[in-house]
Amino acid sequence: MFLQKNNPFVNKVPITLDSPVKDKESRAERKEFRVERAAERRSKKGKEPRRTTKGKGRNFRTTEEGAGMTEAGVASYKRKNPGSKAAKRRKSFCASSKGWTGERGKAARRRWKC
Repeated sequence: MFLQKNNPFVNKVPITLDSPVKDKESRAERKEFRVERAAERRSKKGKEPRRTTKGKGRNFRTTEEGAGMTEAGVASYKRKNPGSKAAKRRKSFCASSKGWTGERGKAARRRWKC
């Protein structure tokens, strides 16, 4: 048996080196946690538009057409994810580059649609 002294994070409870590996309650808790996390992942998946390249309401172009998202796909993604990471990054860039008055700075701001 080992007792930790002067450790404020331990409640002065002796720690035994021959403790049982895992009890049934902790296994049940871990399983419950895994099930909850899986459910969260499934619900987050629904936010992205379906990656379809055929049929009505498709969101992506085929490789022959040049690939990338269609305008409708981009619009639906923006509707479902307002203030996405990319939008925040663009907003930050535009704010920090306001003072760029040179030719190259103006061109960069045009490319970023500032």
